[in-house]
Amino acid sequence: MTPPRRQRRTPRQATPAQPAAPARKEDEGGNPERLYVVAGPDGERADIDLVTLIVARSPDPPPSATPEQAALLRLCVAPLSVAELSAYLSLPFSVVTVLLTELLTAELVQARSPIVRKALPDRSLLEAVMHGLQRL
Repeated sequence: MTPPRRQRRTPRQATPAQPAAPARKEDEGGNPERLYVVAGPDGERADIDLVTLIVARSPDPPPSATPEQAALLRLCVAPLSVAELSAYLSLPFSVVTVLLTELLTAELVQARSPIVRKALPDRSLLEAVMHGLQRL
């Protein structure tokens, strides 16, 4: 079986260059002005990390909530981590923490810290499991 033959492309006639449109601030990556407006000037933050679970106390946002806060409340009907919220809303972690701080002070959401196990498992139990696996 022979491979298909490729045909060489011929250059098209050059089209006249169109002048480039002036760049707008919205087109620039990130739009930091918008993030400043979303986060507010004070930028206070609660002690929240990426794995903190956030749960909304009520699924319906109040009429005074900003669009970002309303989206957060709708997403938090089921527990979600701050990292997931940041990804779903396409907002940086720092902005999401500021928004969550406002919602926490208004008692619209509840923050649940992840469970940290401080007690080590029983060593004799681990040794019994290890010996049982070695016998298999």
